Amino acid sequence: MPQFAVLQDPATTEPRKRLAKKARPEPSQHMRHGLQFAFLLLNLWLGIQFWLFVRYYETAGQSPFAARPAGIEGWLPIASLMNLKATLATGHLPATHPAGTLLLLVFLTASWIFRKSFCGWLCPVGTISEYLWRLGRKLFHRNFRLPRALDIPLRGIKYLLMALFVYVVAQMSVSGIREFLDGPYGVVADVKMLNFFRELSLTGGIILAVLTLGAVFVQNFWCRYLCPYGALMGLVSLASPLKIRRDKDLCIDCAKCAKACPSALPVDRLITIRSAECLSCLQCVAVCPAEGALFLATPGRRRVPAWAVAAGLATLFLGTYLCARSTGHWNTSLPDRLYFELVPRAGEIAHP
Repeated sequence: MPQFAVLQDPATTEPRKRLAKKARPEPSQHMRHGLQFAFLLLNLWLGIQFWLFVRYYETAGQSPFAARPAGIEGWLPIASLMNLKATLATGHLPATHPAGTLLLLVFLTASWIFRKSFCGWLCPVGTISEYLWRLGRKLFHRNFRLPRALDIPLRGIKYLLMALFVYVVAQMSVSGIREFLDGPYGVVADVKMLNFFRELSLTGGIILAVLTLGAVFVQNFWCRYLCPYGALMGLVSLASPLKIRRDKDLCIDCAKCAKACPSALPVDRLITIRSAECLSCLQCVAVCPAEGALFLATPGRRRVPAWAVAAGLATLFLGTYLCARSTGHWNTSLPDRLYFELVPRAGEIAHP
């Protein structure tokens, strides 16, 4: 019986790509995790210092004195957004919660220059969320991704929340903002935030438990679906000159980058990552085995190393802090008598 050979036309056969392995491990994740941990420790210190500050005034000076840490205002994003509008309208930084306004500007600038790097490199909530989904992966050997038909509508929630807050702030006049933030409620807004956690209600506890479990099973559950702050950073990041780029000639189509992406972006099928969901975490770059196939780059395809992102973020944050401290634009300075009067009854002060 005759044998037939199957011939392939060389002109139509795609040559098999050869892997050019990286000469050394990608260092980006060590840098990112180091910066994340440092920022998490900073926020823990701010929380303890602020609790001591509040206790001093709650006990009428019977507890050890602790100065108010201005950095706690970073946890007041709505007040910071109000102050930012007032600052842009008047050209003057308000005396109440100025640190929060400056921190918001730092994080927006970081998101513009280095994409959504605040979420991927600095945010303490994002860091805890990452610890949780890594724990879930260790316990269950995987994380879960919601079906696309459910995932996309849920992702829209954070943008709706952001739009609501921006709309409310946009409707406020500068005088209305000043009256609100300089009034009793604005002065103790940070204390009320602390009291939310100190006096956690059953409803609040259930919500936190659901969010925690969600983060264990789904990567960055809060950040992906509900965080309006991250939504704002993501929209700003769309104007960033930096993008993750894929060289299709060097790519070996292993899809490791797409599997590693915590935002579930199809990195392996795109040439340039432009999505507002990209955290600039560089996890896709770190797992890519092919030298030069995936990288963070400028519009001219000039590669930006991970150390430049880390150094840029540190410089922005520390530079702004030191400049504000030296010019007297960091701390909120209010008389002790006002704190002694308002802090003990913060829970009684209603939203005006």
